[in-house]
Amino acid sequence: MSTENTVIAEVKPQESIESQAFALIQRKANALSKSTLIPKDYQNNISNCIIALDISDRLQVPPLLVMQHLYIVHGKPSWSSVFLLSALNSCGRYTSVKYQFFGEEGTDEYGCYAHTIERSTGEVIAGPKVTIGMARKEGWLTKTGSKWQTMPDLMLRYRAVTFLARTNAPELTMGLPMADEVEDVGIDRPKITTFDALTGEVDADPLGG
Repeated sequence: MSTENTVIAEVKPQESIESQAFALIQRKANALSKSTLIPKDYQNNISNCIIALDISDRLQVPPLLVMQHLYIVHGKPSWSSVFLLSALNSCGRYTSVKYQFFGEEGTDEYGCYAHTIERSTGEVIAGPKVTIGMARKEGWLTKTGSKWQTMPDLMLRYRAVTFLARTNAPELTMGLPMADEVEDVGIDRPKITTFDALTGEVDADPLGG
């Protein structure tokens, strides 16, 4: 048998395995999409369910957990901060996340940071500090309907744990932002310039904002 034929014979079984795996995930996604227990973004949407199944497999968490905490905010897939906190606490690398508040409550200096202990080294890991002053300067606090105005302590915790994960365990987010970040005037949303060949128009920020 020629080398070429040998290579082809070796590739086909692998292609068959991949086809079978994709067919299996399609069947799972189809079944999930028919459930009324999953969020609306996934109901009758096999494609979204396939993505959720892929993420759940990569993170080794139940698909329903991914669906319940992966939101679509302004067209952008985003994690809930609750999911990120759960991921940090359950990954096995760190002790339970704690929060340290500082400054005088009711002032711009009031804030907190999240911290934990790395189990393998015993080192204390702390994230960047988040303050009310930061929230004000970034526009999170002054946005109409912002939860920073009604639940500042909770929002400080959410943003603090996000910063902790971003600086020490970014793989837990798979590069996706937090839902509350996207709602807070879309921080971390990249500015992209596009050119429409049909109209000749340039959009400096097609994502809006």
